[in-house]
Amino acid sequence: MYRHSYAEILDDAASEGRARERMAFDHAIELMQAAEAKGADSREAVEAIYFLNRLWNLLIEDLASEENGLPQELRASLISIGLWVLREAQRLRQEMAGSFSALIEVNSAIRNGLA
Repeated sequence: MYRHSYAEILDDAASEGRARERMAFDHAIELMQAAEAKGADSREAVEAIYFLNRLWNLLIEDLASEENGLPQELRASLISIGLWVLREAQRLRQEMAGSFSALIEVNSAIRNGLA
């Protein structure tokens, strides 16, 4: 039979978690790209902003948890980025004008960091 150390199991769980996070960011980026093509006043923009808000609210909640294993400084930086993303998404929603390009760029950089 196979024997795995607890550390190996934890490493597998962490890599699976990062893969799910990358998939969530991929989906958010796809939605924002569709919104960028259709405009900030489109149904695609509403969907992109809704998903982005859900994603970053969950991430911020997790990053703020003492149980999160990331270094405190990194967690604080990611929370700051998340708050900017939420403010920028809100601005786009309220103005119903503007570009998703900065949001796409920032979320792509975060996603690429999960690799």
